[in-house]
Amino acid sequence: MSDTSSLIDSADTVDAEEAPAARKRPKPGERRVQILQALAAMLEQPGAERITTAALAARLSVSEAALYRHFASKAQMFEGLIDFIEQSIFTLVQQITGRDVPAPDQPTEVGLRQASRIVALLLQFGERNPGMVRVMVGDALVFEHERLQQRMNQFFDRIESTLRQCLRTNAGGSDTPTVQAQVQASVLTAFALGRLQRFARSDFRRNPTEHLDASLALMLH
Repeated sequence: MSDTSSLIDSADTVDAEEAPAARKRPKPGERRVQILQALAAMLEQPGAERITTAALAARLSVSEAALYRHFASKAQMFEGLIDFIEQSIFTLVQQITGRDVPAPDQPTEVGLRQASRIVALLLQFGERNPGMVRVMVGDALVFEHERLQQRMNQFFDRIESTLRQCLRTNAGGSDTPTVQAQVQASVLTAFALGRLQRFARSDFRRNPTEHLDASLALMLH
């Protein structure tokens, strides 16, 4: 799987907005990325569910006004993180669903394989990007604009819809293939979200991929 953690890898090496003249000024758009890197890194810290713009500015050694030159609001900063989550996950989901073509003698196994890979992708992304997990499960969005939580709800609805489409292939032998696929997709989505919530609320000690293969085998038996 491609490394999707690039947004937060260099969060601790951000240059100051008002740096000495000898320092190289950030390229256009680079400062926005640095702000998002710092926000994601701060979300990895215990008790970081609510981050103020003052604290974010202090981490970057800039003024709050400097932040608002790049983002109209803190909600817009969180939207930037959600954009990254969506693009990272669904780009790879499309690769999973697009390249796994059914074999003539194994047409029903493809859906199970795709569904398993999608759930694994989601949990591996969370494990590599713990700060993003607080956004994904909504902990960091409690005191923010409600549209942010709605976007994350829509994200998991889209994951469930994709899983359902994959699993319909596997349910071909069932009397009610659509219902079976709906139930399995719902269970898998709830499992993934629960694992991510446990990861965040254990201060990132309980890895979401713990016993993953065995867990998927039980749910997709």
